Amino acid sequence: MTLNQLIFRNIKKNLKHYYVYIFALVFSVGLYFSFVTLQFDPALDDATSGIRGAAAIKSGSILLLAIVSVFLLYANNLFIKRRSKEIGLFQLIGMTKGTVFRILSVENFVLYIGSLVVGVFAGFSMSRLLMIILFKVTGVKDVATLRFSSEALLQTLVVFALIYILILIMNAVFIKRQSILSLFSVTTVTQQRVQKMTMFQVVIGVVGILLIACGYYLSTQLFKGVILSNYLFTTMVVILASVIIGTYLFYKGSVSFIFNLIRKRKGGYLNVNDVLSLSSIMFRMKSNSLLLMIITTLSALSIALLSLSYISYYSVEKTVERTIPADFTIPNSERAMEFTQALEEKNIDYTETATDLITSPVDLSKVMTMPGEVTGDQSYANTRMIVISEQTVLEVDVEEDEVMFINSDPLMEKFMQFQTDQQAIFQGREHSYDLTFTGTKDLVVLPTRITYNFPVAVVDDLVYKQMQDDQDISFTSEFTVYHGVNIVQKDELEKANDIFNKLEINIWAGHESKYEGRINLKQSVGITMFIVGFLGLAFLITSGCILYFKQMDESEDEKSNYTILRKLGFTQSDLLKGIQKKQLFNFGIPLVVGLLHSYFAVKSGWFLFGTEMLTPMIIVMLIYTALYSIFGLLSVINYKRVIKDSL
Repeated sequence: MTLNQLIFRNIKKNLKHYYVYIFALVFSVGLYFSFVTLQFDPALDDATSGIRGAAAIKSGSILLLAIVSVFLLYANNLFIKRRSKEIGLFQLIGMTKGTVFRILSVENFVLYIGSLVVGVFAGFSMSRLLMIILFKVTGVKDVATLRFSSEALLQTLVVFALIYILILIMNAVFIKRQSILSLFSVTTVTQQRVQKMTMFQVVIGVVGILLIACGYYLSTQLFKGVILSNYLFTTMVVILASVIIGTYLFYKGSVSFIFNLIRKRKGGYLNVNDVLSLSSIMFRMKSNSLLLMIITTLSALSIALLSLSYISYYSVEKTVERTIPADFTIPNSERAMEFTQALEEKNIDYTETATDLITSPVDLSKVMTMPGEVTGDQSYANTRMIVISEQTVLEVDVEEDEVMFINSDPLMEKFMQFQTDQQAIFQGREHSYDLTFTGTKDLVVLPTRITYNFPVAVVDDLVYKQMQDDQDISFTSEFTVYHGVNIVQKDELEKANDIFNKLEINIWAGHESKYEGRINLKQSVGITMFIVGFLGLAFLITSGCILYFKQMDESEDEKSNYTILRKLGFTQSDLLKGIQKKQLFNFGIPLVVGLLHSYFAVKSGWFLFGTEMLTPMIIVMLIYTALYSIFGLLSVINYKRVIKDSL
């Protein structure tokens, strides 16, 4: 038999092992090619109105490359270990290690070429769907076309050629380091089996849980008090280290410790379901602790990033309403008149609000403080603040000696505290105005571009007129008036926006269109969510596959145990109940721990990204859990096949 005949005979013989490896290759190629195709699609930049979509996708493709590379290298490592006995037999019949390496290399090359062709075709077919999704989430009104990119094909071929070289190096190192004897025992030493709980394992189990709890607690205090003022970065590092190390120790000892307590409560009397689930997990999770820690940590990171990006996307409307309250912001009377006249010529009905603005020096040292401020370095004694009359804000009524703040940003209130019944001293050219601060009101009347995201003071109309006459002429401000124009019929907004742009009013500082602001924000947040979502999905599938491959490996190792149990009289149904319980723990524990990690991570800083946390985060978690559960079901189906074949 020639070497070529031997190679193709091996491929045909080991097809049942190859299909897992082939799936990993096809999936990785298709995922990467479809994503990179978007990068070279000219419709992307044209459709996203100046947003550098291709640049963002290029950055995402680098992260995607890292994900698929690790996935393929792991799949290859698992695959070659499953074939270790076959490699040992080749050497026993006289083949050199170089010959064995050439056989594996040619086999890999044949599989690689076939998988590349299928993967590129699958990726090409999927690229239009991805473009449709991208246009949908960014609100772009364009038609997605199916376009083959030769640049994307070349980049994909180069990338996977490099991965193929890495796989060859990995195989060469594996074959060189293994002796014939060790090749026949590789699959039997992949799992460490612990026969008895030691005191050390109990200690690290408890420490692991305590470290995770410590990280959770610190995350809830991250933007509060002294931590925010002085130890923010240090605390973030401590949280990260505490949770990661705690997760590793959790798998190293906590799981075995908890299940050992459950076993003791049963008095040592375990049924077949307990033996197949609790005992198996106790003895295997310790050896898989590093892998499970990495998967759990990255899963938590993936869920957290997905949640935060969706929080931003979910909050687009509310964010725009807070930052640009009127349909059109024009802080100039002449341009406002020009715009309204143009609207009248086009018979577009509108309403207009005009507000005079005073920017006054003010001493807020008694009114505003930073939470946990102990050093006194931050001073609010010399601050500038916009002042308006209560006559322009019907919802506010203040006395002559009072002042109320509006336009207060919820995010700002996380970092600053307002002390009511304290004095705010406004300084004029000749007089000062000592007013009692009565509190803040959740009311937005001026755009963020004019207020610079700082609260606006509302005073009595009489006091306002006095302050207006007493302004220091040497003290200049960028904006002295605000015109807010609202279109009555919202279906005429686009037409009004065209007039706004045609008059080139939008080129002036502070002149904004809510219509365009909504589109721009939705596009920027949407493309971020699309990339994060795609990478999150890629990691979800790859990590799920890794756990599934691991379970396939374990099922083959335990096949002899199922044979013995079947001969003792246990039915397939009896064994399957224990297997289902085992897979619930195998896939459920990393999922639950990852969800908890992500919850506390999101909860600590979600307000930096949007206006609502629970609904977007729950939606992301439910979708992630549903997709993740598919791999648990596939694992149960695989075990069912192994149990059936055990006799």
